[in-house]
Amino acid sequence: MPEMLTTTGLRPSRSVRDTLILTRRSLRLTARNLDALFSGLLLPVLLLLLFVYLLGGAIHTGISYVVYVVPGVAMLCAGYVAAQTAITVNHDLTGGVMDRFRSMDVSGVALLTGHVVACVVRDIASTVLVFAVAFAIGFRATTNGLDWLAAGGILVSYMLAISWVAATVGLLAKSPEAAGNATFVMMFLPYLSGAFVPISTMPAWIHGFADNEPLSPIIDSFRGLILHAPTGQNPPIAIAWCAGMLLAATTAASFLFRRRSG
Repeated sequence: MPEMLTTTGLRPSRSVRDTLILTRRSLRLTARNLDALFSGLLLPVLLLLLFVYLLGGAIHTGISYVVYVVPGVAMLCAGYVAAQTAITVNHDLTGGVMDRFRSMDVSGVALLTGHVVACVVRDIASTVLVFAVAFAIGFRATTNGLDWLAAGGILVSYMLAISWVAATVGLLAKSPEAAGNATFVMMFLPYLSGAFVPISTMPAWIHGFADNEPLSPIIDSFRGLILHAPTGQNPPIAIAWCAGMLLAATTAASFLFRRRSG
């Protein structure tokens, strides 16, 4: 009995250790993958410059366009990085890598969490790069430290939720190519919100969707907090969307992992 208790007591620390090892593995694989580096780090910066310098002059938002567009580009970062995570999860699953780790008594939780944590780290790095470029071309925030923390909390919550959604897609898809294609919706949703143009300027038939899709309150909350502007009920709605996505994705991922690797 004492031996069983000792073994059980070591499990949480072992799971954390395995997760950290697998997170480092995912980050090393990303560093070796030029496509992933381009789509996750450089492409969002290029899109920021495209929107600001080629389209920003024709779009009127009431504030500097670079200030208006940065929250949307931050959401694009999360979508592009998540798409790569779906591909790598599926590649590990269909290529036998997960079976190999399972034979070494590595838990499924650690396998998936390693991918998710690495995805969030890549998201944060990409977002920091976007903000650095944005500050260089004129972005200025008019807020305080607490609002920055709140904005960062909402952004990281979305990153975590979308990363688990991507991991679920990777488990569900039949091939890495199918996983990449299935994440198109995650990358497209910011365009159907107020990320890049005010929703009021969109055709009337799309207002209902744009006003109520998950990214609209998330982006509006983030933008309002960094500008120290009224946010209304957007932050609670944004957190509710993130929590709901996270709960649904982790539940589905647990079920799919047991089904496909069992």
